[in-house]
Amino acid sequence: MLDLAVLPSYVAVILLFLAPPGPDMAYMLAVGLEGGRLSALRAILGIGTGMSFYAAAVVAGMGDIARSHPSVLDAVRILGAAYLLWLAYVTMRSARQAINGRGDIATGRWFLRGMVVSLSNPKIILFYLAVLPQFIGSAENPELQMAALGAINVLMEVILYGCIGVLSGFFHARLTGSTKATAVLNYVACVVYVVLAGSITVEMLLA
Repeated sequence: MLDLAVLPSYVAVILLFLAPPGPDMAYMLAVGLEGGRLSALRAILGIGTGMSFYAAAVVAGMGDIARSHPSVLDAVRILGAAYLLWLAYVTMRSARQAINGRGDIATGRWFLRGMVVSLSNPKIILFYLAVLPQFIGSAENPELQMAALGAINVLMEVILYGCIGVLSGFFHARLTGSTKATAVLNYVACVVYVVLAGSITVEMLLA
């Protein structure tokens, strides 16, 4: 049996964690501006998939390995920062193509992008390691309880950040007829990717 009595306090903790702007929120804003609403939906499903992987890893006990070997998390951060810089380059190239009238703006693979960005944020697994065990309560099956809590967290982020991405996608839909406006949106997305890569690098150096 699951202990559902912990859900109100758990949901409150998740909302406090999701409310401040973070990498996933900033990424969803960038995706909406660059690719539009449908791209945002695909990207948030990718993010949810990455989060589900980390939640499953914690439930399976693999999270303790990552916590005891910080170098693994550093490697993930480095790969994530490099991938975000590559996205920035691709987005800038698309913006230049728009200005030149070639219009090849949609770089695609939004689901894969979202999943990689999520997996490159190892703070997720650390969050699960710190928070999920605190809300086991009187559950008879701790692993099932943590799996359910992880699923709730994933669902909340998919809904909240998905809405943010879709809302930012309205700007893309309204301005997509103008090559200059489309290029500006892509440049904004490019800046977001660079800032995210920089924040990951700085955080790793200060850790």
